[in-house]
Amino acid sequence: MRRAAGHQTVGVKVGYANKAMWRVLKLDTLVWAHMYDDTVRYADANTATLSVAHMISPRIEPEIVFKMKASPGAAITDAAAAGITGALAALGAVEWLALGFEIIDCPYADWKYQPADFVAAYGLHAALVVGEPRPVTAAGIATLVEQLPTFKVRLSRHGMTEGERADEIEGSGRNALRSPALCLAELASAMAKQDDAEPLAAGDLVSSGTLTESTPIQPGATWTASVEGIDLSTLTLSLV
Repeated sequence: MRRAAGHQTVGVKVGYANKAMWRVLKLDTLVWAHMYDDTVRYADANTATLSVAHMISPRIEPEIVFKMKASPGAAITDAAAAGITGALAALGAVEWLALGFEIIDCPYADWKYQPADFVAAYGLHAALVVGEPRPVTAAGIATLVEQLPTFKVRLSRHGMTEGERADEIEGSGRNALRSPALCLAELASAMAKQDDAEPLAAGDLVSSGTLTESTPIQPGATWTASVEGIDLSTLTLSLV
């Protein structure tokens, strides 16, 4: 339907990058949904503005965004996806990575739904804002394999009304399937098992799962994500 309306897919957003949720929701792997040329934007000098007025119940998620330079699918098996071999193979297919803000939305009351319904309702991906890219070089992959599970992220909200408590939430790379690189490897492995899934290709973006808990947002606030333990720039998003 989106393509028929003239929109092009530009990559995929990963959801449920937490194995504990797989057991609760009876999932075999993570889930994913397409992102589009009208739902992804790049921050200017790591600062962006986004309208969420048309959304129903939006939430914000800081995530690692990868841009692919090749498909990693053929290089990754089930066993490899869970370990260092999978992380190395996945990053070997990456052109750059960046800090990003994924916005998710939900038309269901109290955010209660089944995963398939959430994907079908365009809830898993409402918008993505991408920060400054960091090139991935062959010489730097081993370092990234070590940094991606352990780096810390702090999500902060500003622009509150007088007397309102400021939000500050912490997370880490481990929250995205123990590492965003492993999340990317699991995605490639899962896509390879689905006959009707379009494999990742050069130029695709992958938003690899939230690094903190999903946080409700509303117009008028400004959110900042900063990291420690990996060389990625602080990203700021103002909501209108």
